[in-house]
Amino acid sequence: MAPKPSLRTELLLNLAFLAAAALLLGVGTIVAVQALAPDLSPGWTLPLIFGVVALDVGIFIVFGGYLVRRHILRPLGRVIAVADAVAAGDLAARAPTAETQDFAVLAERLNRMTDHLLDAQGQLVRSEKLASVGRLAAGVAHEVGNPLSAIGTYLEVLRRRGGGADAEVMAGLARELERIDTIVRSLLDYAQPREEGLQPVDVTLVVGAAYHLLRAQGAFKAVQTTLDLPAGLPPILGRAHALEQALVNLLLNAVDAAGEGAVVVGARRWAYETGHTAPRRSDDPAIAFFERGTDRRPSRVDYAAGLPGVLLFVADSGPGVPPGDRDKIFDPFYTTKEPGHGTGLGLAIVARTVDEMGGLIWVTQAREGGAAFKLFFPVVPPLRDAERGPGGEALRDAERGPGGEAGGEV
Repeated sequence: MAPKPSLRTELLLNLAFLAAAALLLGVGTIVAVQALAPDLSPGWTLPLIFGVVALDVGIFIVFGGYLVRRHILRPLGRVIAVADAVAAGDLAARAPTAETQDFAVLAERLNRMTDHLLDAQGQLVRSEKLASVGRLAAGVAHEVGNPLSAIGTYLEVLRRRGGGADAEVMAGLARELERIDTIVRSLLDYAQPREEGLQPVDVTLVVGAAYHLLRAQGAFKAVQTTLDLPAGLPPILGRAHALEQALVNLLLNAVDAAGEGAVVVGARRWAYETGHTAPRRSDDPAIAFFERGTDRRPSRVDYAAGLPGVLLFVADSGPGVPPGDRDKIFDPFYTTKEPGHGTGLGLAIVARTVDEMGGLIWVTQAREGGAAFKLFFPVVPPLRDAERGPGGEALRDAERGPGGEAGGEV
């Protein structure tokens, strides 16, 4: 695609053309008057010259007005209309491109600003949702946990006393109490903030550990699984155990959804963008096309375009997640499983874990036909000079002062 001309170049070229045309018209007028001077009466010569000059000025005004409307007023009006729409709350409005480079860049900057506002709004909504639901979950877990413990105690007393209670009824009560207890513990896991700090995590080891753990337990017997891990993945900041548990949760969901199909888990070195270009897998052909949606990925205000990181993915060949459910699937108690087969807290806990580690999670359509859950984490930032020892080695956390800076004894 050829580069667009700048507004200055476009105006100068058109004005130069207009000036040349005006000059040629003036010279032609003089030549014509001189040629017709013998045949014209003295009273017609001056009006003819003024008439031609007036025509020349009129053409200049009309053509100049067209240039101003085409190259300045019209694209500026479109940008102003989009800016007004964004100010009114329509963050889906986007400025169209323009013929000149200057207004095309202005439209691109406005669209980028709108995208950042959309990202900031989305992150704020996610944070508020996590906080409010977390407080609600903690309160519900506390209020339900106490009477639940009392009911369990009474049930145990009844079991020990006998009293002619039906063993099948007692077993059913114990089973349902255990189910409620599991839900309460899941609520506590969702509500409790993680206080431990983030550490460099080897993605290859974590993904491999989650995969081999479930394979050893026989969770993959009914499906065809693929572990896609290239060499040389950079470390990320996170919590290894929490990330492994999140991957285990996603893998178990993928196995349930795939039936007797396929499940793929892996990771890729990736630069984050809000666009839609999918990272390639190691077994992809040289030229491959996969159907993708048009929804933007979620983002964070602290993510710059092209932020280097690692993308983890768990994909399956199941029925997938409908586009209308992709924003709600990480909400607590929202589940696509049949009643009694899921609490709707697993993905909510995964989303909260990823958010607390500074990452993002979203779901798209997998190239296997089902759902593809994708987790992005920035790579470990390079150490600053103040975080290195005299020989260039990294200082331990205990050797750093407040704020992570190198410090001595306190």
